[in-house]
Amino acid sequence: MIEKMSEHKPKKSVPAGEILRVYLPYVRRQWKWLLAIFLTGIFLQASNLAAPLFLRKFFNLLALETPTPTTIHALVMTLALVGLMWFISWLMQRLQDTANIFYVADVMHDLYNDSFGYLLGHSYSFFISNFAGTLTHRISRLVRSFEMISDTILTQFFPALLFVSGAIFVLYTRNHMLGSILAAWAILFIVCQVYIAKLRQASRTSRAEAETKVTGTIADAISNQPTVMQFAGVIHEQSILSDVVRFWHKATLRSWLIDGWTWGIIGLFVLCIQGGLLYGAIIYWERGLLTVGDFVLIQSYLLGTFNQLMGIGGQLRRFYDAFADAGEMVEILKTPHEIRDAQDAKPLAVEKANINFANVSFSFADDKSILSDFNLSIKGAEKVAFVGPSGAGKSTTTRLLLRMFDIKGGAIEIDGQNIAQVTQDSLREAISFVPQEPILFHRTLFENIRYGKRDATQAEVIEAAKKAHCHEFISKLKDGYETYVGERGIKLSGGERQRVAIARAILKNSPILVLDEATSSLDSESEALIQDALKNLMEGKTVIVIAHRLSTIMNMDRIIVIENGRVAAQGTHQELIEHKGLYHKLWSIQAGGFLQDDEMGPEVAEEEREA
Repeated sequence: MIEKMSEHKPKKSVPAGEILRVYLPYVRRQWKWLLAIFLTGIFLQASNLAAPLFLRKFFNLLALETPTPTTIHALVMTLALVGLMWFISWLMQRLQDTANIFYVADVMHDLYNDSFGYLLGHSYSFFISNFAGTLTHRISRLVRSFEMISDTILTQFFPALLFVSGAIFVLYTRNHMLGSILAAWAILFIVCQVYIAKLRQASRTSRAEAETKVTGTIADAISNQPTVMQFAGVIHEQSILSDVVRFWHKATLRSWLIDGWTWGIIGLFVLCIQGGLLYGAIIYWERGLLTVGDFVLIQSYLLGTFNQLMGIGGQLRRFYDAFADAGEMVEILKTPHEIRDAQDAKPLAVEKANINFANVSFSFADDKSILSDFNLSIKGAEKVAFVGPSGAGKSTTTRLLLRMFDIKGGAIEIDGQNIAQVTQDSLREAISFVPQEPILFHRTLFENIRYGKRDATQAEVIEAAKKAHCHEFISKLKDGYETYVGERGIKLSGGERQRVAIARAILKNSPILVLDEATSSLDSESEALIQDALKNLMEGKTVIVIAHRLSTIMNMDRIIVIENGRVAAQGTHQELIEHKGLYHKLWSIQAGGFLQDDEMGPEVAEEEREA
């Protein structure tokens, strides 16, 4: 049942400290660019503070009643100094922007790579429990959030701190009262802004989570577009998205309306402070305590301070939004990988490729047991087939061999080495796996086949394609091996995808081969060709074949019948036929046509329907 967004309770937001701790190592790597940003920022604000001081002198000279050559010369020199300050400000701004571009781009580059690598390190169960679209969105938001947070700190907070502190100091030296008023107002403004921003953090987190759900819902519908079309589900999908968008709409409106009213009140407050300070300046001017140039100085610093503080206020919403956006990916980065290499894990060394399942137990979370005390030994170069009812644990067994899940008890060994004690990459390099429904990358056919051996030459790729009998259909394509196959290989038929997957396994040429219904999508003619190719591929390898079509496994060295998570029977085809057990029943159905239920008996018929 679909969860209604109106009933959704947002998760607790990730503390800002945790997010900053994720970013900190990347910032440290770019310390040279960061130092350049700070130094140019100091010179930039120093020149911005110095320019009004020279302007003060300039206007004081203009206020003289009778200009003289000396006064004109002083005016020109003062104006030159003002121009120099403006030029230094311009130059420092350009240098700071350049340093900031390199700094942010380098950090974002590393964040993309590392977060993507960590994400891919999560377990198979993690990925089947999350939308691909939302995971993609979270990586992008983590990286973009760094850009926003960094820019806010380096180009808003830091410059504002320097300028406002300098302006308050200069004004204080000219008039203690005006300087103190400006300092008190600046502190009050910042404290209020931070307080308001923190109060709204819950709504930001709610908005960010709703936005992620919108992305995931859209991605889910798009990736299942054929199903939507076949079941006339456009209106249904729109209604699902409508519920999700409605929640996002409410959260966004609430956030933006609060911002609007907040800024309206702040703007009014700024006008009052500006008018009040200038009125105070008039009183001090009347008493002879301030000059005309001081008015220019005060106005310049007031405008600069207001612009800086208003800039901070404007960025605070985006600043906290960035933390909310980054929080979802930080949760993933802080979640330990379910499947991890042991601390002293070594590469798997395969000699004979013996496989041993010893008292293996497995279940998904708190669900019922899938395997219970599962015991099976497979000799090197032996060809075995797994058969049994759906849900018996056949495919699960092969996935445990690949360590896509960790077992709950017992051990799985290859040549006496516990697979939990070897590196995952070396384990999976030793196994070629062809699934029942192969999924291809939206890349060229050449790239998809070469994924089995990423340094393979073009000749090796073509040879593998020929052995898998997919060279024939590839050669007929307009772009041949450079043809893009579409997302998940959708541009190819099921049989074509299967043959590409087999070509990939042939190219990989690992000592252990696992075929999970590898010929299920092939027509009879293609299957005959593939069976011949697989016969050559199996030579000298330890092979596990999962098959429901029993005619494809008659010549296996041994057939393992799995039922209720245990080995129910094993032997050659002939031995199991003579045994008169489940295998015999399955064979009778497939070889002689489906028997009537009343001929089989209700218990046997029920078993066969499950099988």
